[in-house]
Amino acid sequence: MKRYSPAFKALSDPTRLRALRMILIAGGPVCVCELADALGLPQYRISKHLAVLRQVGLVADSRVGTWVYYSVPSNVSEFSSGLYRLVRERVRGPLFDDDEARLKARLELREEGRCVVGPGSK
Repeated sequence: MKRYSPAFKALSDPTRLRALRMILIAGGPVCVCELADALGLPQYRISKHLAVLRQVGLVADSRVGTWVYYSVPSNVSEFSSGLYRLVRERVRGPLFDDDEARLKARLELREEGRCVVGPGSK
């Protein structure tokens, strides 16, 4: 029981749930500034939420130059895999649909698969 509660506690915050869903539907690493633009929130706020998700093992981060990318960790448990599937497939609604549309538009700005424009670029 104690090993599952941190993940559920982390996802009890709507912003963290939205951020995780964006990472899952992106299908690969997402830059923090892309997430900030997709969710319509300041980068510092998204970074704090992503830190919580990272601490409980739901996301991993990697640095490429000045950019920080977030993705699903390479080794996930059966529990995490099921949780990801639930979030990706069953978390729905107008807010999530709008987030997804903004993320897809933001990912279109990439060059060679990398974020190059920084935060606030619409």
